[in-house]
Amino acid sequence: MKHLWAFTFLAVLLWSGIEPKDQFTWFLEVLPAIIGAVLVAATYQSFRLTPILYFFILAHCVVLMVGGHYTYAEVPLFDGLFGSERNNYDKVGHFFQGFVPALLAREILIRKNVVNGDFWRSVIIVSICLAFSAFYELVEWWVAIATGENAEAFLGTQGYVWDTQSDMGLALLGAICSLLVLSSVHNKQLQKELFKG
Repeated sequence: MKHLWAFTFLAVLLWSGIEPKDQFTWFLEVLPAIIGAVLVAATYQSFRLTPILYFFILAHCVVLMVGGHYTYAEVPLFDGLFGSERNNYDKVGHFFQGFVPALLAREILIRKNVVNGDFWRSVIIVSICLAFSAFYELVEWWVAIATGENAEAFLGTQGYVWDTQSDMGLALLGAICSLLVLSSVHNKQLQKELFKG
């Protein structure tokens, strides 16, 4: 399983890096995926995650690498989708920015016994995801200030005045959906993982 994960990640990363639309944007967009892969590899023996989490981490990395290859404003199949005047692939990325970290935060909080009770755990998970999303928006702002016009493709606002707020809103939606849809399956896999240890 780990070999298939690594092969898929490297294959998509290689494809993504071949003649991307903008080299600087590609680097900015795939850097979180590379950092994620390094962390997955570094913790594989000491803190093995559930299969569902590994799957969604890889899916999130693929979303980032596709966005890096084309830039988020120019991913094919997303131009004019559902009658929109903008390319909304970046919204997929921001949904995943809440969806996957929610699963990761949930796994860590449960396995480390940080919070008791589903309600407060869910509140903390959603808060972590919103904080992460807000921090990412700050990073985008800092990159834009530091690089000027070179960051326009990285920001991907496409002239939408509420882009930052909608990005954070989609991360919030992603976190809530993750908790609602995956908690039951995640619990079963966590039980297996805890019994192994």
